[in-house]
Amino acid sequence: MSVTEGDLLWEPSEDARRRARVGRLMDERGLGSYDELWRWSVTEVDAFWDTVWSYFGVLGERGDGPVREGAGMPGVRWFPGATINYARNALRADRDQDATAVIFRSETGDQRTLTYGELATQVAEVRQGLRELGVTRGDRVAAYVPNIPEALVLFLATASLGAIWSSCSPDFGAPSVIDRFTQIEPKVLVAVDGYPYNGKRYDRRDVVRDIQAALPTLSATVLIPYLGTDGHEGTIGYDDLRRPGAEPGFDDVPFEHPLWILYSSGTTGLPKPIVHGHGGIVLEHLKSLGFHQDLGPGDVFFWFTTTGWMMWNYLVGGLLAGATIVMYDGAPNGDTLWRLAAETGVTYFGVGAPYILASMKAGLDPGKTFDLSRIRGIGSTGSPLPPEGFAWLYEHVGRDPLVGSFSGGTDVATGFVGPCPLLPLRAGVIQCRELGAKVEAYGDAGEPVVDEVGELVLTEPMPSMPIYFWNDESGERYRESYFAMYPGVWRHGDWIKILPDGGNVIYGRSDSTLNRGGVRMGTADFYRVVEAFDEIADSLVVDTGQLGQEGRLLLYVQLADGVELSEEVTGRIRAALRSTLSPRHVPDEIRAVPGVPRTLSGKKLEVPVRKILLGTPVEKAANPDAMANPEVLTHFMPTSGH
Repeated sequence: MSVTEGDLLWEPSEDARRRARVGRLMDERGLGSYDELWRWSVTEVDAFWDTVWSYFGVLGERGDGPVREGAGMPGVRWFPGATINYARNALRADRDQDATAVIFRSETGDQRTLTYGELATQVAEVRQGLRELGVTRGDRVAAYVPNIPEALVLFLATASLGAIWSSCSPDFGAPSVIDRFTQIEPKVLVAVDGYPYNGKRYDRRDVVRDIQAALPTLSATVLIPYLGTDGHEGTIGYDDLRRPGAEPGFDDVPFEHPLWILYSSGTTGLPKPIVHGHGGIVLEHLKSLGFHQDLGPGDVFFWFTTTGWMMWNYLVGGLLAGATIVMYDGAPNGDTLWRLAAETGVTYFGVGAPYILASMKAGLDPGKTFDLSRIRGIGSTGSPLPPEGFAWLYEHVGRDPLVGSFSGGTDVATGFVGPCPLLPLRAGVIQCRELGAKVEAYGDAGEPVVDEVGELVLTEPMPSMPIYFWNDESGERYRESYFAMYPGVWRHGDWIKILPDGGNVIYGRSDSTLNRGGVRMGTADFYRVVEAFDEIADSLVVDTGQLGQEGRLLLYVQLADGVELSEEVTGRIRAALRSTLSPRHVPDEIRAVPGVPRTLSGKKLEVPVRKILLGTPVEKAANPDAMANPEVLTHFMPTSGH
C-alpha cells in the first residue's frame, strides 16, 4: 500500500459517540466536539479531574478540599484532603469476582488464568506475609521479576499496605539493578531464580546474591522458583510467604502517597528514581484507558512489556478499568504476539512500534494467518510509528481496529498524546492531545506554534507527574529535569508538531536533532526513509554538529541477513534521502554495524553515540548494564574519517 503522511485510514462509525465513554462525557458536558472537550479539560483543570473521579466512581474519601493547592509547576499538590488506595480500586469488591482478571502465557508453555476473586485472595495472602516480614507504610519492596502473575500479586499486596513498589526485569545485570535499588534502600527484595527467553534458561541466583549483598537495608528476600530450582540460604520461598485464609485489606493513604518508583534509562548517568502517587496514577490511568482506549469490563487488554518498562505499570492499570489483562513472558519472535492475541481473544493489542515494523519487514500477514476479529484497538509506543506502519496494520491486520499511537513517558507513566475513538485517523498522525494534558509546541522564542515543529511542553500540571524524585530533598534534580529551559513549564524533550486540526506528529528526541544548514529535523523522518529498504534491518543517524559549528552527518546501518553494504545500496539510500528529505540530509558517511545500541526497553541510543563520536570514552558515554546490547558500542568509536 502506497501511503503518505496524512492519508485518511480510518473513521469512527456513526454510533461511536453514543458507544464510547468519551462520547458520553461530551454529551454530559453539552459539548459538540472532542476539541471543545479537550479545551475544557485543560482550562477548567480542577473541574475536569473532579469529573474523572466521579465518572469512574473512584473508591476513596474525596473530602471537601480543593482539587489543587499551590500555583504553578512544580509544587502543585493534588486533592490534599483525599485518601485512596490503588489496590482497592484495582480489586474492587463491587466487581464480578468470577470475571477473568489475568491471562498468563509463557514461551515455555506455562498457562494460567486468575479471576478477580482469585487474584484478590492471593493478594490478601501475600499482603499478610509481607506484614509479618515487617513491611509497613512507606517501606520499599524491590522486585527483580519478569512479567508473571506473582509480580502482579506482589505489587498489589505492596500497594495495599501503603508500601512502595519498584521493579527491574531479570534481564538487567547486577550493576544496573544495584544502581537503582541502592538509591531507595528497600526492606524486602523479591526475585526469581531465573527466567526463560528465546528457548534458553537463564539462572539468576548468583545475580540475586550480588544484589542482596549490595542492599544492607534488607530484612528478607523472597525467591520465586520460576525455573523450578531450589532456593538458596537467606531466602524465603514465595509459597512460604503466602498466608492462606488471610482476610483482604487495604490501607487508605493520602492522595499523593508514593505508589511506586520508576527509573529513567540510566544510560548516561545514575537512573533518576521517579516517584508517582496512588491517586494521580488511579485518575490518569482511568482517564487514558477509559476515555482514549475505551477499555472496560469484557475487554482483553495486552501490551508486550517487561517489568522494567513503564508499560508494565500501564498494563496493570487495565485492572482499574475492569478489563482482563494478558501477561506474556518470553521472546516476541516472528508472529508470536499475533498468535497470542488470537488464542487469548485480545480486544486491545499493544506493542512497541519496532514490533510492528519488524512484522512488516518479515512479510507477515497476521490478519489472514490468525483470527484477530476481536481486536478493536491496536496500540503502538516506544518510538514514532511511520505512516507505512499505520498502513500495514490496516492492510494486514484488519480494517476495523483503531490504531492508537501514543507518546508520553516514564516520567508520567502515561501518554501525553494518543488515540480518540471519535476522531478520524490519518497515516503517521497521532489523533489528539489527551484530555487533561495541555500539550503545546514551543518555537525557538519559547512561544506556542502550530503546524511547526517545536519542543513538546505542558503548560498545565497533570496529577501523574512525579510527586518527587527519591533522595532529592531540595527538588533541584527534579526542577533541572523538566523546568530548567522554561520556568513553570514542563519541557519533555521531544519534538512535536501540532496540526491545525489537533493531530500530532512526534519527531523523536529534541536532544538528538539533525540540524543541517539551519534546517532542523527529528530523527524519525530519517529512519522512515532508511528503514523502508529491505536491505536495512535497523539504523541510527547522528549529527556531530555543535553550537555554531557544522558537523558530519553519519548513518549507521544494520544490514539484513545476507546483505552487503555495496555502493549500489548506499547510492540508493543517498538518493532516497536527497529526494524525500533534502540534499542537506544526505549522510557524509554510511557505515555497516552489527547492531544498533538500544536501552533495555528498546529505545535507540543516539545521544551516547554522538558523545562517543565527539570524543567521550565508550565506558563514560553509556552504562552498559542499562543497554540491551552494549557490545555494539565499540563499533561507533571515531575513526580518522570522522
